[in-house]
Amino acid sequence: MQALSLSERDTDRIIQMAWEDRTPFGAIEFQFGLGEPEVIALMRKHMKRSSFNMWRARVSGRKTKHRSLRDDDTTRFRCSRQRSITHNTISKR
Repeated sequence: MQALSLSERDTDRIIQMAWEDRTPFGAIEFQFGLGEPEVIALMRKHMKRSSFNMWRARVSGRKTKHRSLRDDDTTRFRCSRQRSITHNTISKR
């Protein structure tokens, strides 16, 4: 694994992105500079063994996680139907 010093917040975000079905490893590499092997090592280090095994079984060979398995016309990191957030707002009563 690279000798990056990630904050706890960044580590949590990487783990969250890795669990998401539609977030490819390329998006994690683009945002945090960690390739797939580094993400796997980070997940192994920060998760219980059973959770890590469940995650590995989920992402192995999944089209949406691996750029090489995706359709050539898919070039974005997020779903086209995903709403764009322009600013943080908290709904109040």
